Amino acid sequence: MAFQSLAGIGLRSPHVEEMLATRPAVGWLEIHAENYMGGGPAMRALERLRSEYPVSVHGVGLSLGSADGLDADHLERLARLVERVEPALVSEHLSWSIAGGAYLNHLLPLPYTEESLAIVTAHVARVQERLRRRILVENPSGYLRFEHSTLEEAEFLTALAQRTGCGLLCDVNNIHVTCANLGGDADAYLGALPAAAIGEIHLGGHAVNDADGRPILIDDHASPVAEPVWRLYERALARFGARPTLVEWDTDVPPLPTLLGEAAQAAHRLDEAARGERDVHAA
Repeated sequence: MAFQSLAGIGLRSPHVEEMLATRPAVGWLEIHAENYMGGGPAMRALERLRSEYPVSVHGVGLSLGSADGLDADHLERLARLVERVEPALVSEHLSWSIAGGAYLNHLLPLPYTEESLAIVTAHVARVQERLRRRILVENPSGYLRFEHSTLEEAEFLTALAQRTGCGLLCDVNNIHVTCANLGGDADAYLGALPAAAIGEIHLGGHAVNDADGRPILIDDHASPVAEPVWRLYERALARFGARPTLVEWDTDVPPLPTLLGEAAQAAHRLDEAARGERDVHAA
């Protein structure tokens, strides 16, 4: 089966020994880059699994939107990891997390302006040059909107892909969260993204909190994929075609069979999308 039609899961420490012992049927595994930069037992376990599963490296610390510039040492550590793992995909977030040399441990939002687009463009180009490969940039979850933003988020991402040749990681849950929190049409957001640039899709759970009588969605990766997100995912597949899809579950991590069950739901929808594409080409 083509990689684009596979559903994967994030490799999390509570599941590593069970994965090694049982080698369950799942399309691929995603790791967070920063958890493997130090080598050690985690890397040795990953290398054993790498022989049987495709792997994606998902970064959370490059701070592509930082006005201070990229951390050269962090980029080098990422490059060495990518060279060692030889992943199928490499991705990062449209965010910033470094200021004055301090790591803030959050994926913070950017104003969508030509100035910030120029910064992110330069950083993505540098990362791709060092890694000698295309990376994917993920849309964030939105909780606020900068008044002086001049571009819509999808417009910003589209321009970034056009200027750098990077791909996009379409996080469907993040789109749902952003549109629910800030007001917006999730289908229009999908329609504004360049289909050819979509290299991967993320799914995950979110929490619904109350803020002065108004619901606020929090992208917490701590629960099953919500039904509205599954429906939006189906519409994303109809627009983009089958794309490798990851189910994220990072906090309150459930037993491995629960996570595999979520991936199986994504795989079923991917199979239907791939079958539809084959029928179109055969007609």
